[in-house]
Amino acid sequence: MMAAPAAGGGAEEEKPAEKTEFDLVLKEVPKDKKIAILKVVRTITGLGLKEAKGMVDNPGKLLEAKPKDICEAPAGVGVGELTSPATAAFPR
Repeated sequence: MMAAPAAGGGAEEEKPAEKTEFDLVLKEVPKDKKIAILKVVRTITGLGLKEAKGMVDNPGKLLEAKPKDICEAPAGVGVGELTSPATAAFPR
């Protein structure tokens, strides 16, 4: 006579895949910090003044599907209006 296999025998719990791609979102731009935010946007995107100004005037996604370290860089600049990856970086 053979013994029945134990319940859950050997099946390991699958962990969800770690997020590797994030979006960087600009939520709002206070008038008193607009120039500082514009400088940060130009730095992280590599855009010219006109294109970066258009992004700052119309807040929304700045970068899509970028690594976490790139999306965390603006938080280190001290501009709080750029959302941190923990609160606004959405996995792709």
